[in-house]
Amino acid sequence: MKRIITSLALALAASIAAPVAAQTVAITGGKVVIGDGSAPIDGGTVVIRDGKIVAAGANVPVPADATRVDATGKWVTPGLFAGFSRLGLIEINAVRQTNDASGGESSFSAAIDVVPAINPEAVPIAVNRAAGLTRALVVPSASDTIFAGKGAMIDLGADYDAVTRSNVFQYVEMGEGGAARAGGSRAAAHLLLRTMFAEAKRYTRAPNSFESDMLTAVDAKALADVLAGRTRLLVHVERASDILEILKLRADFPALKLVLAGASEGWRVAPQIAAANVPVIASALNDLPESFEKLAATQSNIGRMKNAGVNVSIGMVNDRDAHQLRYAPQYAGNLVALNKIPGAAGLSWDEAFAAITSGPAEAMGLGAIAGSLKPGRVGDVVIWDADPLELSSAPSAVFIDGVRQSLDNRQQRLRDRYRTPQEGSLPKAYE
Repeated sequence: MKRIITSLALALAASIAAPVAAQTVAITGGKVVIGDGSAPIDGGTVVIRDGKIVAAGANVPVPADATRVDATGKWVTPGLFAGFSRLGLIEINAVRQTNDASGGESSFSAAIDVVPAINPEAVPIAVNRAAGLTRALVVPSASDTIFAGKGAMIDLGADYDAVTRSNVFQYVEMGEGGAARAGGSRAAAHLLLRTMFAEAKRYTRAPNSFESDMLTAVDAKALADVLAGRTRLLVHVERASDILEILKLRADFPALKLVLAGASEGWRVAPQIAAANVPVIASALNDLPESFEKLAATQSNIGRMKNAGVNVSIGMVNDRDAHQLRYAPQYAGNLVALNKIPGAAGLSWDEAFAAITSGPAEAMGLGAIAGSLKPGRVGDVVIWDADPLELSSAPSAVFIDGVRQSLDNRQQRLRDRYRTPQEGSLPKAYE
């Protein structure tokens, strides 16, 4: 066992390279997808300088000092953006020492920040990077109370500087999950939510003398940022009636910047969500009544919400969110194919690709930083050998912050090692 752990540690250490300086890069000749919902551009050019997008589109001049990358016959897109993940927090779900998604038995809740727990060496980061994922929202898991803590945006570059933006949002578990954490009642969960908000307001009036049996001072301060609109509130909620109850919070807390996660029954109240101008990060493939709060789940959910005017994007909410974010293009592609089924509602290709790039970034107020190839955004660019929403396609090059990344990862090395095993080639532990 010691030998195996040592080998794994060496493999992980080798996967993190020293930071490489960003160069001026011009990617030419490819089918360029800006990622904002506009149509692909044939024979386009993308220019990256100092780690940022300078220009992308047709007839873009190539700087004389640029390193040229020929993408003729290939697709050039922004890197995929995971709208809901636990990347870097979990290595092996069932091994507690490698699972930092929740605060466990901590006495803190809203103040818990995922940032110190994010591990850039986690194997899933390299695996997903090789599949074209370049940025991710990292979401904490709730433990003993409804508030899980502060989420962040990270990049998947092969270095230790993973965090792009901390304290992007506060995550709260409502619906069935919130009820369980509030004593088994939805009514209790909503009362707990509003009472904790009231305590946070009391903290803002007298922070130096704040005392509470419900919140520590640091938890109250974290929620005060939410009430003031400095931090978004990401609410996991699935049932239509629960969604409407969350939307009512704006009446008493008008500065709240709400974002809904999950929303399997969102299509049933889509006009109300659209009227409230609340973004949704939804699970694309929820189409079975796997729980009582998802009885009306349908794969047409995202398409119907989009048709109703909801700002909706794709997130793998509690769906292999620590390891398999690389499935996002498949999920988006399924929504494109859904348009061919009579009576179903899907997305156009352009809308579907935006739903896994600029969509989640914009939902979290990060659209000016990441998620597209618009000028000034981070230089996250992926060159694909074919249509990125097709299962047979794969990245041939990935740039993060303008730096070309290695596509090597532990899973790939294991595949190559055991694809054609020879006598005597197995590690000593197996002999």
